Amino acid sequence: MNDRAGHRRARRLAIGTVVVLALAGMNGPWLYRFGTEKYHQYKINRPEYKADNGHWQIVDFPEKYRLNTIHAALLRTGKVLLVAGSGNNQDNFDAKKFDTRIWDPVKGTIKKVPTPADLFCTGHTQLSNGNLLIAGGTKRYEKLKGDVTKAGGLMVVHNENPDAPITLPAGTKFTGKENGKTFVSKDPVLVPRAKKVFDKNTGAFLRNDPGLGRIYVEAKQSGTKYETGTQDNYRIQGLTGTEARNTYGIAQKLALDKKDFQGIRDAYEFDPVAEKYIKVDPMNEARWYPTLTTLSDGKILSVSGLDDIGQLVPGKNETFDPATKKWTYLKTVRQFPTYPALFLMQNGKIFYSGSNAGYGPDNVGREPGIWDVDTNKFTKLQGLSDDKEMETSGTVLLPPAQDEKFMVIGGGGVGESKESSNKTRLIDLKDQNPVFKDGPTLEKGTRYPQASILPDDSVLVSGGSQDYRGRGNSNILQARMYHPDSNTFDRVADPLVGRNYHSGSLLLPDGRVMFFGSDSLYADKADTKPGKFEQRIEIYTPPYLYRDSRPSLSGGPQTIARGASGTFTSPQASAIKKVRLIRPSASTHVTDVDQRSIALDFKTSGNKITVTVPKGKNLVQSGWYMVFVDDDQGTPSEAQWVKVP
Repeated sequence: MNDRAGHRRARRLAIGTVVVLALAGMNGPWLYRFGTEKYHQYKINRPEYKADNGHWQIVDFPEKYRLNTIHAALLRTGKVLLVAGSGNNQDNFDAKKFDTRIWDPVKGTIKKVPTPADLFCTGHTQLSNGNLLIAGGTKRYEKLKGDVTKAGGLMVVHNENPDAPITLPAGTKFTGKENGKTFVSKDPVLVPRAKKVFDKNTGAFLRNDPGLGRIYVEAKQSGTKYETGTQDNYRIQGLTGTEARNTYGIAQKLALDKKDFQGIRDAYEFDPVAEKYIKVDPMNEARWYPTLTTLSDGKILSVSGLDDIGQLVPGKNETFDPATKKWTYLKTVRQFPTYPALFLMQNGKIFYSGSNAGYGPDNVGREPGIWDVDTNKFTKLQGLSDDKEMETSGTVLLPPAQDEKFMVIGGGGVGESKESSNKTRLIDLKDQNPVFKDGPTLEKGTRYPQASILPDDSVLVSGGSQDYRGRGNSNILQARMYHPDSNTFDRVADPLVGRNYHSGSLLLPDGRVMFFGSDSLYADKADTKPGKFEQRIEIYTPPYLYRDSRPSLSGGPQTIARGASGTFTSPQASAIKKVRLIRPSASTHVTDVDQRSIALDFKTSGNKITVTVPKGKNLVQSGWYMVFVDDDQGTPSEAQWVKVP
């Protein structure tokens, strides 16, 4: 009865739509648009259309629970961590209004979480204990050239005393010996003691190499007359005796130029069970826009970012030991642009695809390659098309992860360039001499594409914009499924919401994909009205969830070691064709180095499925994973969570 009534309603709607379209020719453009939209809604909501193309739906969040989601991570509880920090909002930053929410996509509940620092533009990665490591964030917002009223810049403080370090408090005054102008430090700085240098052959003392400290300073008063044009030595007011003789500053131009964002050293673990931040030791370097990547030994590598004076960290990378909660500098130095896409390879080395989020010189650290972190050897990789348009490109480890094939998607020119690429590039790192080759093209040049691995081995590629931050109303309302086995794209249903800068996507345990964020520079095609942060969350339901049935999975162990097996229950066991172990995502700024889908060997008996986890520790990093099984139609189960210890 209900089915017949549903068919009658659909038929009436279709007839009504035809009538509206017929009337549109007589009643003008408005009625035509109205009728076209009605027909579009009818079309995309038909069961046949959903089965072929999937379906998009905006989550109904009450307005009071919405936030400027910059970062998101799937937690091992199945909930989603939504992090805004100050949310790219200067007023929030000034008011120390920092925001984090936890959303339960099953129950639909939202919980506000106290946020200890401005975690806007932080770095994050999943830890082996199921916590999320979060490091870095915002110390100061940028100021454009016209908004800077006090001349300022970098002061390098020298300490020539080999016997003691010196700490200078915030508010220390530096006066130029030649220019006579005084500048004031904004933060305290610790300057290490000088290092005594001896002749290697004779042992004779040669000199003291001064300890160096870096600090941001600005003029006491506003105006162009306080700018400096050349290098000068600076006397430090308030010092006497030995300290006055041994301590001084050197600065280049101190001017009214644009001041970039500044980073913080703060680091936290987010506990998904207690649902709170736990403070750990801070990093050695302040970082804004860093990438965190798990290494072969389980330590976390922290790379790049803008430091506490707004300069790109000069290749001083460091690792976090989850056991001791301590940070240690690498002995080697290598510089990358901010948010570089860095992936652990099965041989323990790091693959850098060239994807990044922007800040940094256009000729430093932008070439893709394979990095041996221990020796610092960097082997460049050839064949990358549109290699000058790698900012805001996306990189994904194609499923299954054992194949070690990567796809690099879209991208744009350095900075606010209007250039964008419609290329996809593929590379097989198991080749003896890996070389990038072009894959299928996108319809338009695409910055900020989102790519999410699905349990059936397809990759959903959606969104982005053709121009920088969606300028010129250039958001791309298109989505495609990439099929690694055939190297082809299939167009699927179009998203309802445009996504560009500050957006991301996550695979959920039920097989759907969540999309968040977007931060358009302007709100109109003419670029005359300021943009507004996109707070709506949208869910894509893939075609595989519109089939008649899906397999179920239950009853398995919570822990399976590498090389070991575990047995689950499924009434559809005889129809299972794939088992996938998928690491949960932690996404921001088109960067998600956590997600990977690992093929598991399995065997079935009756209603039992026994799966085996591969032995390779670089393939299967320690931590929590989702286990999906796919039937003979490619329909996945809901995930079961397991820990690889």
